[in-house]
Amino acid sequence: MYIKRNISWGVILRYAWKNIIFFTVYTTSIFSIYYFLGWDFIDIPFQPLSLIGIAVAFYIGFKNSQSYDRFWEGRKIWGGIVNYSRTWANQVLCLVNADHNTKKVLIHRHIAWINALRIQLRQPTSFTIKENAAVENLFKRHGEQKPACDATQQFVSEKEYQDLLERKNTATHLVKNQGLHIKQLLDNDQITEFDKQLFHHTLEEFYNLQGKCERIKNTPFPRQYAYFSTVFTWIFVLLLPFGLLNVFESELSDMSQHLKPWFIFLMIPLCVLISWIFTTMEKIGSNSEDPFEGRINDVPMTALCRTIEIDLRDMLDEKDLPEKEQPKDNILY
Repeated sequence: MYIKRNISWGVILRYAWKNIIFFTVYTTSIFSIYYFLGWDFIDIPFQPLSLIGIAVAFYIGFKNSQSYDRFWEGRKIWGGIVNYSRTWANQVLCLVNADHNTKKVLIHRHIAWINALRIQLRQPTSFTIKENAAVENLFKRHGEQKPACDATQQFVSEKEYQDLLERKNTATHLVKNQGLHIKQLLDNDQITEFDKQLFHHTLEEFYNLQGKCERIKNTPFPRQYAYFSTVFTWIFVLLLPFGLLNVFESELSDMSQHLKPWFIFLMIPLCVLISWIFTTMEKIGSNSEDPFEGRINDVPMTALCRTIEIDLRDMLDEKDLPEKEQPKDNILY
């Protein structure tokens, strides 16, 4: 999640430099063919092009709105994980009639669960967006393309960790292990039957929250909206220089001779600017489709996991607490 109020030009150029170069070369080529080679027939009326632009703008607006809904739902889910994590720790500390080590195992296993879930959600899929090398290098810095069980090693016993290595869904089995541990506590008369019901309600909520995350992760944004938004945007920006030729040519007749050359050359930066605006609006929607990829606009799961870890270990009265997650290049992962 980008935390600076204004996005730096360095980040903007990481995304935009290829398109800006392409639009500049493309527009200049069309401009040169029209004015220097005398191909007057390549211009097209701007009126139908303006209708296409309006339709594309509406289509992009719908896509961006729905993409943001996916991000915001993901953030609300992780807000629920934060709240229920504190509830779980409070229940363990208040209801379990056992030694401190038993309580520590239950709370640390939960910290293992949130970190395993975070890593699982950040694994790439077949529909994960691919960026240029400059952007990809920015995201590789958090280094979370690793097995989910690796994030649990410091929070669970070696025996449990070895068992997790064989599992397909690490996070699911950690919640299962919590349920088995609660059953053992009931058998040992360290909690009551009513306490067990409270614990299982919380564990059920963890499964619900995990399932909601997996639903967003495993359900791609409908391709008919995502793909054709890109197609329609590029059709518009590729036709744009031909329409602007017509507009600028019609304006030249009313100008003095010494202003015409300067006015003609204004077409190039204006066309590049319009093309960049439309492609950037389309790119914003694409980058919000999958909120768990660990990219610049995604849910900051690493920071949320660290916040939960600090809170829960503090509730255990541990002293050697980790520091809050710090942003990297103004990005909180």
